[in-house]
Amino acid sequence: MLMRGAGLRRTLAQSGIEISPLAWGMWRTTDTGQRIEDIDRLLHAALDSRINLVDTADIYGFDGRSGFGSAEELLGQVLAGSAGLRNRIVLATKGGIRPGSPYDQSPAYLKDAIDASLRRLRIDHIDIYQIHRPDILAHPQETARVLEDGLASGKIRALGVSNHTPSQIEALAGFLDASLTVTQPEISALRIDCFENGELDQAMGMGLTPLAWSPLGGGRLLNPQNERELAVASSLDRFAHDRNVSLPVAAYSWLMAHPAGIVPIIGSQNADRIAEAVQALDVEWSRGEWYEVFTAARGAPLP
Repeated sequence: MLMRGAGLRRTLAQSGIEISPLAWGMWRTTDTGQRIEDIDRLLHAALDSRINLVDTADIYGFDGRSGFGSAEELLGQVLAGSAGLRNRIVLATKGGIRPGSPYDQSPAYLKDAIDASLRRLRIDHIDIYQIHRPDILAHPQETARVLEDGLASGKIRALGVSNHTPSQIEALAGFLDASLTVTQPEISALRIDCFENGELDQAMGMGLTPLAWSPLGGGRLLNPQNERELAVASSLDRFAHDRNVSLPVAAYSWLMAHPAGIVPIIGSQNADRIAEAVQALDVEWSRGEWYEVFTAARGAPLP
């Protein structure tokens, strides 16, 4: 049998930071105009379910005109209002997307972005800081220097990347004295590129923990729109029915069965859905079952 992510905690390479095998993400935090009370409730739903990794970014909340930094600000108000809450979470945020640029990892901007995130979050250090999307015009050596300075100053504990190709990860890592600890690609039963293009192979080789954003395919697994999506959803649904779990739980556990130790980021803004997600820890897949979903996702038989 293929096991789900082992244990309730795992240590990020060389950082000493222990994270849960599932994360709660704030990508959709401001979609419905949440208040501080809403974020507090959702954060505690995650913590009550033993999910300690919280993923946000400075761009979350931006609607194309305003709201840049609003998700971080909401979380910062929640943390400031509850003594001891900060110490219960591993806080990951991201920077390097700049509206109008659209990407900026120039040394001056990236340094200011780190400081701005700290101010909005009302904290003195970020547990995991990730470059959100690669800036093609930034030399990785310059980016590495800013990140190393963040580590040396104590503003950052660990480093990561998001939406980077294997070659971009390799280039940045080559200029860092510290190790990257996480990579955050889009991974789901509908987005399977990383299983075959070398991304997860590189993650295993470098000791990076993959944090999967949009693990339900942007909701399309729950509302399939075409033949391929219907085939994948049906395959997951059959498995879910056999295990007496929901399709989202099956989808999370399918990712967690991979040996790279994928951590699905739960994007739900529903406390019950966050609590339900941890059922994935108790779900096991056989190789045949896992490959059935994978084959449906490929839309063609394996060679």
